Amino acid sequence: MSFPPWTWDIPERFNIGVACTDAHVDGPRADRTAVLVDHGAAGVRRATYAELARATSRFAGVLDALGVGVGERVLIRLPNCLEYPIVFLGALKHGAVPVPTSMLLTAGEVEYLATDSGAVAIVTDAVGWQGVQAALERHPTLRHVLVVDDPAASTAARLTVHDLHATLAAAEPAAARDTYADDPAYLVYTSGTTGYPKGVLHAHRALLGRQPSSEYWFDLDPAGDRVLHAGKFNWTYVLGTGLMDPLYRGHTAMVVDGPSDATRWPELIARHEATTFIGVPTIYRQVVQKTAYGGADVPTLRHCMCAGEQLSTEVLVAWRERFGLEVYEALGMTECSYYLCQTASRPVRPGSAGFVQPGHDVALLDPETWEPVGPDEEGMLCISRTDPALMLRYWNQPEETARCFRDGWFLTGDFARRDADGYVWFLGRRDDLITSFGYRVSPHEVERVLKRHPAVLDAAVTGEEVGPGKVLVTAYVVVRDDAMVSADDVRAHAVEHLAAYKAPRLVYLTSELPRTANGKLLRRALHPAMAVARSSGG
Repeated sequence: MSFPPWTWDIPERFNIGVACTDAHVDGPRADRTAVLVDHGAAGVRRATYAELARATSRFAGVLDALGVGVGERVLIRLPNCLEYPIVFLGALKHGAVPVPTSMLLTAGEVEYLATDSGAVAIVTDAVGWQGVQAALERHPTLRHVLVVDDPAASTAARLTVHDLHATLAAAEPAAARDTYADDPAYLVYTSGTTGYPKGVLHAHRALLGRQPSSEYWFDLDPAGDRVLHAGKFNWTYVLGTGLMDPLYRGHTAMVVDGPSDATRWPELIARHEATTFIGVPTIYRQVVQKTAYGGADVPTLRHCMCAGEQLSTEVLVAWRERFGLEVYEALGMTECSYYLCQTASRPVRPGSAGFVQPGHDVALLDPETWEPVGPDEEGMLCISRTDPALMLRYWNQPEETARCFRDGWFLTGDFARRDADGYVWFLGRRDDLITSFGYRVSPHEVERVLKRHPAVLDAAVTGEEVGPGKVLVTAYVVVRDDAMVSADDVRAHAVEHLAAYKAPRLVYLTSELPRTANGKLLRRALHPAMAVARSSGG
């Protein structure tokens, strides 16, 4: 079976903020719920398309009044909340460049992102600001702090701290910038191979480049779907599939704030009448392993999606038996979003990443000859440089950008094989990035932090598979002979200086690390048998 031909229609001018809000206010969708956030015991907040359009225009007016220029960066440090899409889409309307950041990052990590991006403003809540204030108060480019709640408790010696709600209420709505489709839109950071996060700059056209995913990975009903995503807006997986994609097509985007144990998801699906559920494989595994819920408990649910890491065959089969639904996987990357996926129009083959979505020109190339490989042969996934979903560039890294392109192709670094039926089977990366619970973690970044411990002489980080589909970030550490330090002490140091998902769950003390004659680390030779002591945490 072949897919229908795909024709790209990329206009000269396009603005993501407008396309996700104003584009729907003159029709029947104006009063449809655009965004819903469930805060648990604190209640539910929602905004219609008309309300979201007005609020985002007011935030564009706020940035205009504060003197934030076109192309200047606005850091977002917020949990899942209604303010998140208002700020993100409002900044896009203004022509500024929003920079999503995780609430899990430490103050030092946020300071790095603020410095690298050259952010002039940050939007956060009172707790988030108090956590980073000392690191950012004298930041050279930062001028404004907009606080969602309790700004009176937030002070700064040099920066101007604003009450976001008060400034929104007082602001005049601003007309959206008539941006070009190729203008910079948003800047997201991904784990790099140098020990520091790497900025990925996307254009406004990126949303249009995602439309094959919306067409083939989703199974959207033109009459309207209610899409519940289990993740946080700061993650590009959620920012795309959980916010921009549903809004662009006029559906309802729903997320949750606060704890999310396995038993909550079926309850939330039922409570909010979700028709589509999106998460990482861990969520699906926990639901089938820890609950007795089944299809009768979620009568509105008709489509399930996952990404972030591979879904095991066992979990897929168990989900089918309990809920009577497939879980459709996809593969993408921060630089180009999702370009491979399982689709409802073809049978799911467990373990496969699915098909190349129509519209995306993708080749499997031999990294030695750069010629296409044959069926069932291993090759690097490479994407045409002309793909509308592809990033503009790496932020402040022209040499890194140049290294990723060759003969009109973007080199993903991901390897796969394609069978005779067109199914793509992902084989992994030849670099060292670790995928743990859906997060991509750079071992170099973790090693850099571990080596700052005064007792650590050397450190190496890898992923240890402790169960089907369960990979833990694991560190092997060499400490000074005279150091009175335990593996737990080293892990505590990592937890203090790294986001929780980056900090090693396991730390092994070892006498030496495996290296080549010229000193290169043999990461694949790391093994628990090398350990002389192990952390008890995890």
